[in-house]
Amino acid sequence: MNNRSAEEFWAAAATPLIEPLADGRLLVTFLWRGSAERTRAWWGLDIPLGRVPGTDLWHGSAAMPPQVRTTYCLAHDGADDAPGDETGDGATHIDLANPHRLHFPADPADPDDRDCWVSLLELPQAPPEPWTAPRPGVPAGDLTDVVLPSAALGGDRPVTVYRPAGTPAAGLPILVVFDGFAARHVLRIPTILDNLIAARCIPPMVALFVSSFAKSRERELEPTRPIHVFVEHELVPWARTQLGAGMAAKRNVIAGVSRGGLAAAYVGMCAHEMFGAVLAQSGSFWWPQPADGEPGWLIRQITRYPRVDLRFYLDVGVRETLPGPGGAPNQLSVVRQMRDTLTGHGYPVTYTEYAGGHDYVNWRRTFADGLVALHR
Repeated sequence: MNNRSAEEFWAAAATPLIEPLADGRLLVTFLWRGSAERTRAWWGLDIPLGRVPGTDLWHGSAAMPPQVRTTYCLAHDGADDAPGDETGDGATHIDLANPHRLHFPADPADPDDRDCWVSLLELPQAPPEPWTAPRPGVPAGDLTDVVLPSAALGGDRPVTVYRPAGTPAAGLPILVVFDGFAARHVLRIPTILDNLIAARCIPPMVALFVSSFAKSRERELEPTRPIHVFVEHELVPWARTQLGAGMAAKRNVIAGVSRGGLAAAYVGMCAHEMFGAVLAQSGSFWWPQPADGEPGWLIRQITRYPRVDLRFYLDVGVRETLPGPGGAPNQLSVVRQMRDTLTGHGYPVTYTEYAGGHDYVNWRRTFADGLVALHR
C-alpha cells in the first residue's frame, strides 16, 4: 500500500473494522495513523499494532465473540496512562475514527483525580443494558452529599446518600457502594436503582456511596482492619442513627468493583451481622501482590472460619487474563477460585462471566443483574 492508497483508505475508514469469521466469531481490526516505535490497542484488551511498510498506517486484529463490549485507547511506546481528553493527541488517546466513547469525569472533591476518556467497542450481540438509562415516568431518587468524620480512615470521608423517590428512608435496607463517585457517574447506579425499584425487581433501599481518593484508594480498600472498622463502627451506625435505615441486617448489601469488590467481600464477611449479601464485580482477590506476601489471602481465609449467613454475587470478564500487579494471578482465575472456595464452604453464590475485560461498561450492566439475583 503506497501513501496515496493509504490516504484514500483512511478517508473512508471507520474503526475498528469488524468482519465475520467462519467459526461465528468476529475479526476486529484496530487502525491508527501516526509515528511511533510501538503501538497497541489497550485497556479492556491488549492488541499490538504493526505498521504497513512505507506508510504511517498501523493495524492490529483479534478474533472475538460477537457479545464483546469493552473499552480501549491507543497507546504508544509503552505508555499506560489513561487518556485525559478527547483530542486524539498524546502517548495514549482515544480512537478518533470511532465516535463511541466513555467519559470518566474527575471527582471535584479529589485534587488528584482527573478526567479520562476511552473509546467503546460494542460488537453486534453485546447484551442489552435495560436499566442504565432514565425511563419516562420513573422518578429519580434524591441524592445528598454528606461528610462523615472517620477515625478509622484517618479523616473526613465524602458519602453520597441515595433515597428512593417517594419512600421515607426509615426502615429501608442499605446498599453500601465503594468508589462512590464513579459508581454514581459511570456505573449509573442511582438510575439503575430508580428503574429496578420502579419495576419492583428489588425493594426500595437507601444507598451509601463511599468515595475514596486517588492517592489512598488502593491502601484504603485493602482487606485490612481500617475499612472494616469504618463500615461496621462508623458508616452503618451513622445510617441507622441519622436515617433510620439498615436496621434489618440480612437485607443490607455491600458492593464494589475491582479493589472495591475485594473490600466488599472482606467487610461483608467481617461484619456479617450487619450485611446479608455481597456484590463483588471483578474482585481483586489476587491481593496481595507477590512482593508483599502470598497472593489470594482472602480466599484462604474463607475455609479457616465457620460459614456465616451471607450470600454472594460475583462476576468477571473472560478477557481478564493478563497477570495481576507484580506478577499476581490474573483476575479471571482468582474470581473463579473465589467462587469455588465459597461454594465449597457452603455459601450461596450467583456467578457470571461476561464477554469483556476489566471495565465499567460491563459492570454497569451486570450490577443490575447482581442486585436482582441477590433479592430473589
